[in-house]
Amino acid sequence: MSGTGGSTRHPQVGPRPARPTAARFGAAPSRGTAAVVLVVVGVVFAVPIAALLQFTFRQGTSGTLTTAHYAAIADPVNRATYQPVFDGLGASLAIALITVGIVLLVLLPAQVITALRYPRLRRLLEFVCIVPITVPAVVLVVGLVPVYQVVSRLLGSGAWTLAFAVGIVALPFAFRPIAAAITATDMTTLSEAARSLGASWWTLTWRVLLPNLRRGITAACFLTITVVLGEYTLASFLSRTTFQTALVLVQQTDPYVAAVFSLGALAFGFLLLVAIGRIGTRRHPKESA
Repeated sequence: MSGTGGSTRHPQVGPRPARPTAARFGAAPSRGTAAVVLVVVGVVFAVPIAALLQFTFRQGTSGTLTTAHYAAIADPVNRATYQPVFDGLGASLAIALITVGIVLLVLLPAQVITALRYPRLRRLLEFVCIVPITVPAVVLVVGLVPVYQVVSRLLGSGAWTLAFAVGIVALPFAFRPIAAAITATDMTTLSEAARSLGASWWTLTWRVLLPNLRRGITAACFLTITVVLGEYTLASFLSRTTFQTALVLVQQTDPYVAAVFSLGALAFGFLLLVAIGRIGTRRHPKESA
């Protein structure tokens, strides 16, 4: 209010300033371009899988389709022929279970402790975990042969011992999802808040840290299982019977049934990838509130 005229000045009401938009790096493709790319990639992946599916129904060179190859798997007469595949599958599942245990009991605590106590060692841990993906599997086997000679004398030559070598191969695939979950979570603030409220380290780990890392841990476990089921080189050179080596053995006598099991393995791996995607995009009810 002015001192002489008693008039009141009102602030000018104008349009609100627009909120700053998020910066975009590069040009996003149009819907048509995205659709073309998606179709091309889909065809590249779908054609070999469709050919494999058609091969499992094919009857010799006549070109007729039949379900006899699927029925042969359940036929007791062929049990001895296809038994190596089931034995190899059981061995691969045992290896996957042990490898997942290595990820949960060794890799996960190492990443959590590094993030909380020794952040300067994060780059070193990442380097150590990523190195196996840069080393060819054949070269890795050459170094593991003398190691497994000692392992065979101490623990036997069972297929489950292959989990120690496969665990090294699976390190890069298991490390990245957990590292991404740790990066997305302010673990230092959460741990300090929980400790200030009187929580023990055990309570802090099980009720605060691990629930926030749930998605990364689950994705790491699924990727580890996929790596184990698809591993062939280590098992072949170290003379262990797994699912992939058994498929090669059965393929020499019945390529159709080997293709059936290969198709099943592909479907299982696809379901795991879909599960990883669903876990990564699903939001907790509290987060969406």
